[in-house]
Amino acid sequence: MSTRSIQFAVSPAIGKVSGIVMAPAKPVAILTLAHGAGAGMDHIFMEKLATSLAEAGIATLRFNFPFAEHKKGRPDTPAVAHQTIEAAIGKAQELYPTLPLFAAGKSFGGRMSSQYLAANHPKAMKGIVFYGFPLHPAGKPSIDRAEHLKEVKVPMLLLQGTKDTLATWDLIESVCKSLKKASLVKFEGADHSFKAGKTDTIALLTAATKEWVNKKIEKL
Repeated sequence: MSTRSIQFAVSPAIGKVSGIVMAPAKPVAILTLAHGAGAGMDHIFMEKLATSLAEAGIATLRFNFPFAEHKKGRPDTPAVAHQTIEAAIGKAQELYPTLPLFAAGKSFGGRMSSQYLAANHPKAMKGIVFYGFPLHPAGKPSIDRAEHLKEVKVPMLLLQGTKDTLATWDLIESVCKSLKKASLVKFEGADHSFKAGKTDTIALLTAATKEWVNKKIEKL
């Protein structure tokens, strides 16, 4: 497995952000892996997930949003986040032009990625993986944030904990049932950070991702 640090430009106004590419010797796919609103790409969850995915045969390009790159507390506006995701997708294609391309993200990163894919439809994109879709603020159940998922043209995999306070289980289940392209995997007892007692949720998230990605690749 190889690990390398990179930088890539988002736009002249925004500048560059950092990224880390982790890849096995013979990857089967490349995922852009966007972090959440509370921490950058170096968060332990992101690092462990990327490492585990690489060990399972899936390369990742995880990257900072500009607010994390410059250590600002407030997340970027959707417009800035979307531009960053677009640049990351372009960089992943540049690095691995022959590999099947998927988007992925933790919480805010997944939501911003799906918003981008709802408005833009890159031909190379084969699907998107959500590591905890933030359906609503804690204590304020709603499905408004999922409205744009109807416009996403690629298959979607939602990996969700049953104790996620940002996605009440019955609501996220009903949302997925209404979307023909969505698959939902339940993580019993896991919260929004995928903490579930002593359960190795990283291994379970990786297994679910690998199984789904391989099924999509087989259909190509």
